[in-house]
Amino acid sequence: MYSHDTFGLGHLSRCRAIANALVETYRGLSVMIISGATIAGAFDYRVRVDFVKVPSVIKLHNGEYQSMAAHTSLTDTLAMRRAIIRHTAESFRPDIFITDKEPMGLHGEVEETLAYLKARGTRLVLGLREIMDSPELLASEWAGKEMMEKIEAYYDAIWVYGPEGFNDPLSGLDVPETVRARMHYTGFLRRSRPRSEAIQPRPAEGYLLVTTGGGGDGAALVEAVLAAHEHARTTPEEAAVPRTLVVFGPYLPPRERTDFIARARALPNVEIIEFDNRMEDLVAGARCVVAMGGYNTFCEILSFDKPALIVPRTTPRLEQALRAERGQEFGLVRMMPAEDITDTPRFAGALRALCDAPPPSQTVDARMRSVLEMNGLETVSADVGEWIFSAARPAPPPRPAHREPAPEIRLGS
Repeated sequence: MYSHDTFGLGHLSRCRAIANALVETYRGLSVMIISGATIAGAFDYRVRVDFVKVPSVIKLHNGEYQSMAAHTSLTDTLAMRRAIIRHTAESFRPDIFITDKEPMGLHGEVEETLAYLKARGTRLVLGLREIMDSPELLASEWAGKEMMEKIEAYYDAIWVYGPEGFNDPLSGLDVPETVRARMHYTGFLRRSRPRSEAIQPRPAEGYLLVTTGGGGDGAALVEAVLAAHEHARTTPEEAAVPRTLVVFGPYLPPRERTDFIARARALPNVEIIEFDNRMEDLVAGARCVVAMGGYNTFCEILSFDKPALIVPRTTPRLEQALRAERGQEFGLVRMMPAEDITDTPRFAGALRALCDAPPPSQTVDARMRSVLEMNGLETVSADVGEWIFSAARPAPPPRPAHREPAPEIRLGS
């Protein structure tokens, strides 16, 4: 699995969820994740899931990239990444290669590897979020790169990690029928609580959870939440904002981090966690959630059936805003534009009302109840089993509920 990972946790989180599901379903299957996430090693992986770390880059607000290593140029960083990706593919000899979101990788870095794997018969799969960006911005990003032609030439299958009818990630683009025929809507990827006990202590359940994902662009949301609590303390006639747990994310800038920690110390109803690698635990223990609306957080909200207020970012992509709009349209979440949370009394009122709101299972539009099935991991696992077993023998039946040993898979065929 290839995940370019610039300045967030979304791509790696999605790859981990899929990889863990696959090795739990098929004994003998191994997964190698190639990731550029700076904290790829901070997460737990199932047995037979491993990762290779490539040099990290950061995406700037203007959409350009630069190396995370100040002494290394972007050109040199991309050359190192390209070589590591190719060498990993040659050494691992995968039966299936899954690319997350970027068809040709960061600045085309994975295309050479795709050509090599295509020639040796590896099945190539492109995994797309259910929302990539607005059609106009995506078309502009792919313009002049012959992206659709390359997708058609390289990829055998395209997974869309969402339910059909929620959103078409390639809407508005000129998509060949051959590419459309390879698209498979998997459903959202359900998340579950880890089986092992958490190492660090957990706050008492029933809090309002505030999460900004990776945190690199989440300072404005944290600022608004702290301001709402400060406002409530100085306005006795108003009810208090519910007990709140704020998770910064590993990429929150240091200056804001220091300021927020100092302010939170004066707020008895606010607890701060800088980073937690088991967000599923924290979402499951929440009474309600305030978030920015990235793909993985959206899946966690629906998986644990939590009332949620989404405050999406709108730069450099409209992905979060479009997801929040669709989610609100189908009765899954509430949405508040980022410019509105600076109205502190109004935002404080929204936080008070949120935790008394009904969960998505009670508010979802009847047209989209299938959204809550969230069978994406099962669909992905079934596809992988069919592809691997079809060359030698019929695909095995689904695993029984009492979890008999899964069928052995011979890799590197």
